[in-house]
Amino acid sequence: MQSKHQNEINQFRITYSRAGSLTAAVLVISGLGLDYFLYPSQFLSFLGVRILITVLTIATFFYLGTKEGAEHVKSLTFFWLFLPQIMICWMINCTEGAHSIYFIGLNLAIYAIGVFLPLSVMEGLFFNTVTVLLYIAACYFHPTIVDGVRLLFGNSLFLILATGAATVTTHFNEQQRNKLFALQDEVHTKNASLEQSNRNLADIKGHMIQQEKMSALGTLSAGLLHELNNPVNYSMMAIGMAEMEPEALANTMLKESLADAKEGMTRVRDIVTDLKTFAYQKPGEDTRRVFLFENALRSGLRLSGFELKDIAIEQDLPIDTHVLGDEPAMIGVLINLATNAALALKKSACAQPLIHIKAWHAPSSTDNSPRLYVTVRDNGTGIKPENLTRIFEPFFTTRDVGHGLGLGLAVSYAIIQRHGSELTVTSSEGEWAEFAFDLPVGNST
Repeated sequence: MQSKHQNEINQFRITYSRAGSLTAAVLVISGLGLDYFLYPSQFLSFLGVRILITVLTIATFFYLGTKEGAEHVKSLTFFWLFLPQIMICWMINCTEGAHSIYFIGLNLAIYAIGVFLPLSVMEGLFFNTVTVLLYIAACYFHPTIVDGVRLLFGNSLFLILATGAATVTTHFNEQQRNKLFALQDEVHTKNASLEQSNRNLADIKGHMIQQEKMSALGTLSAGLLHELNNPVNYSMMAIGMAEMEPEALANTMLKESLADAKEGMTRVRDIVTDLKTFAYQKPGEDTRRVFLFENALRSGLRLSGFELKDIAIEQDLPIDTHVLGDEPAMIGVLINLATNAALALKKSACAQPLIHIKAWHAPSSTDNSPRLYVTVRDNGTGIKPENLTRIFEPFFTTRDVGHGLGLGLAVSYAIIQRHGSELTVTSSEGEWAEFAFDLPVGNST
């Protein structure tokens, strides 16, 4: 496929070639006046040839306007250019040879293509050289060649000088055309870049507005969590005291009700604890701490509980899961991976939806340092091959408009990078998808 620059040059050639061919057709048929006054005895024979050349030139004009003609613009341009030159040389041979006034027509054509037509230097030299050779042949095979040798050499030299002048003109015209098209290319490229920048800025603006909303919501949530924690503790204490009362010990139904209430309040307390861990990290704090990955995973799954409803969760974890890193950020990564897997499972309408989370210890492939390797795999819709290379791009999403900015995986990728690893994905479309990363092992002592 041709580049945009090449397409513009080709269109430029077509426009000028069509204009030139139409001009040539008009000039050829207008030359009948010269034939009538200068060579009246040959007017009729010249008339037939001029009509033929005009018809062929006009036919070329129309053919250049078609798709097939546009693909052969160079050869068609040379075709209609040589038609008048061949005609003129034939008329020179039919009239006075080197003494014929039609010699002027060849000079006009040489100058015209150098000034007006978008030919390259080599193309112009080719055309002019063939024109000189045709003129020499027309004069050489004329009966008066013996008397017109000196004039033939003089006229040929004149044509050669005209060729030189036309070549210089063609050279500078070609340079200016190349500069013009290069400038147009640069403008197109910069316009495209600016349009993309404007789109990115609009996306970032929307993201920043959303971030401001989330920041305000986070501040509000932090206060609510603190206020919620107190009544939860009071309720747990009250339930504990009620369980020790003789009436509760004697009444089986009351005892079971208090146990159910205690279990419910325990779940509320766990959720509040998870939210505090996830939301209370302050900017600028040292985020590299030793924590239990299994606790972060438990918090992430609990906070994703609504999305994970009716989905089986399998965990295959080692005994010791102490790692070094940013626990709140890792909870965010696990929430993102879990909710994405849940969405894929819901889309697939799988009969037995499953998310399998596996972790194991292994040395790093780069420096043999101990690492905890983690995979999160689901049996959902999988990922299309063309999306695998784009899935971590900011603002890339396959969700419907209004259901996500496409930043979750991009942010998760950056978080894993901060932990000295890389978030990777493998998938079989329509069957499964698996995300993998690793974390530095922390010291549990």
